[in-house]
Amino acid sequence: MLDITHETPLPHEAGDAALAIRARGLVRRFGNLTAVDGIDLDVPQGMIFAILGPNGAGKTTLMRMLATLTRPDDGSAEVMGHDLRTAPDAVREVIAMTGQFASLDEDLTGRENLVFLARLWGFGTRAARRRADDLLSAFELADARHRQVKDYSGGMRRRLDIAASLVVTPGVLFLDEPTTGLDPTARLRVWRMIRQLAQSGVTVLLTTQYLEEADQLAQRIAVIDHGRKIAEGTSRELKAATGSGFLHVALTDPAGLDRAAALLAEHLGAPVQRSPEGARLSVMAQTPEAANAALAALLAAGIALEDFAMGVPSLEEVFFALTGGAGRPPEEAA
Repeated sequence: MLDITHETPLPHEAGDAALAIRARGLVRRFGNLTAVDGIDLDVPQGMIFAILGPNGAGKTTLMRMLATLTRPDDGSAEVMGHDLRTAPDAVREVIAMTGQFASLDEDLTGRENLVFLARLWGFGTRAARRRADDLLSAFELADARHRQVKDYSGGMRRRLDIAASLVVTPGVLFLDEPTTGLDPTARLRVWRMIRQLAQSGVTVLLTTQYLEEADQLAQRIAVIDHGRKIAEGTSRELKAATGSGFLHVALTDPAGLDRAAALLAEHLGAPVQRSPEGARLSVMAQTPEAANAALAALLAAGIALEDFAMGVPSLEEVFFALTGGAGRPPEEAA
């Protein structure tokens, strides 16, 4: 178990025993652009909660408002029982945030970065060194403690950046796209640590471009698009909410993709997704009968199929269905 707790209590206790974050009607405008348009949010304490959406959907703006970095134009919110508008300093005392880019001094070693931050938090010299060593060990960075951060890999920097957010244990940890740019092995390490943070009692609110990340980590997911929340639930609930299965077809000849996609859209009345690899198409089908009729239309048109199947929708397919195909799936936008 990852031990990131510190014996020094947080300055304020939560006023609401159930919710770490409660937001109602949050709005943020930038000129004529409404980046966040009336979002409500309830995040229970100790939960990993994901904000999922394409680039430009308003994810980062929403998180920055909740972290007191951007002032809402309308609406209200409480974080660990503290009002965002009337008690922003109290909110800052119970949160930590790790953005998309590491906020570390690259000329210092990993240990020096953490000791420096601990001293800023008021730790004595010996206590600061002890806290730094505890975090380095917990985040599997002890062997690199005396190396300059500029010599760290991307995954090591991300882990050190998250460790820096935990010098004093927060009630809520905001993670803005925590694994963007990391290789698969580094992503899995960060995922493991995020899970362990939640098990230790820290509430984690994360934004992500990766559908798989939300599916693997989050106990609850809010899908936002064009600044509005369009769906919320567990991964299983979101998949069930489509009320449908997905028909997957693989064509023998890729030259027939355009024609096949047009026929599927015509017969099933839903957007057709194309796989970036191979001659494969996926489309929502309300019933097996509708899927059979669409397959018959393909065969009648002389389109040869290598394979076909009906299955439970993936989270990516749910996202595509919810947004009506208006935006690219998040990982493609990345």
